[in-house]
Amino acid sequence: MKRLILILMLLAAPLWAVQPDEVLDDPVLESRARELSKELRCLVCRNESIDESNADLARDLRILLRERLVAGDSDTQAIDYIVDRYGEYVLLKPTTSGANWMLWLAGPLMLVTAAAMGWAFVRNRSTATTSAEAALNTEEQERLRRILDE
Repeated sequence: MKRLILILMLLAAPLWAVQPDEVLDDPVLESRARELSKELRCLVCRNESIDESNADLARDLRILLRERLVAGDSDTQAIDYIVDRYGEYVLLKPTTSGANWMLWLAGPLMLVTAAAMGWAFVRNRSTATTSAEAALNTEEQERLRRILDE
């Protein structure tokens, strides 16, 4: 029973990230804030959203996001404000504009390059064995055949 409780507590740990004093009174604004905070990266935890992180900076970002929403910003305006202030790194899913298109294309290009290099290696290797055997004269081929038969 203790193990089950421990497992449930560990699974619920991300839910504890948002403190009760951060929660907005308006449920619509709060749900918007929760959805937007899932798209923003915690700058301390690196691969966690600010919604899941317990870091102080993530808390500050959650509060800042909620302040912007209460001030009347739209979802894009609130995200743009935070991105302007902290940089595009704060987005968990970066945009595909500007220099980021190179980052988006780098993975598939490397995969295609590696596949082409692997195909060329295998192709050259298969032709290399036949050309090495062809380089043997008849006496060497006969000797090789005797060695292999033993």
